[in-house]
Amino acid sequence: MSPTSTLDWTAVCPLDRLDPDRGVAALVDGVQVALFVTGGELYAVDNLDPVGGAYVMSRGIVGSRGGVPTLASPLHKQVYDLRTGRCLDLPDVTLRRHEARCRDGVVEVRLRQEE
Repeated sequence: MSPTSTLDWTAVCPLDRLDPDRGVAALVDGVQVALFVTGGELYAVDNLDPVGGAYVMSRGIVGSRGGVPTLASPLHKQVYDLRTGRCLDLPDVTLRRHEARCRDGVVEVRLRQEE
């Protein structure tokens, strides 16, 4: 695993703009990010589908496998662990995840970039 660096936190939108189990796409410092709230937790991942190569993950299907929050690609239905970005169907594939938090009712994202 390569080291990662984190950038600054960026305010994206009010938390009440996110519907549970529905994705929202946002542009954060030039990177398309998909935001989700599920099970009371906030998640941010790349909007780019690592298998299909299209910016569609915000339209993915939120679910769970064995209590693990998941996101299924709307293209080919690969399923990713929202906590880690690991693909549960293709072991060598990952969906880049980012840090997300809510501060004073505002969703903030801090991008993670592979070095």
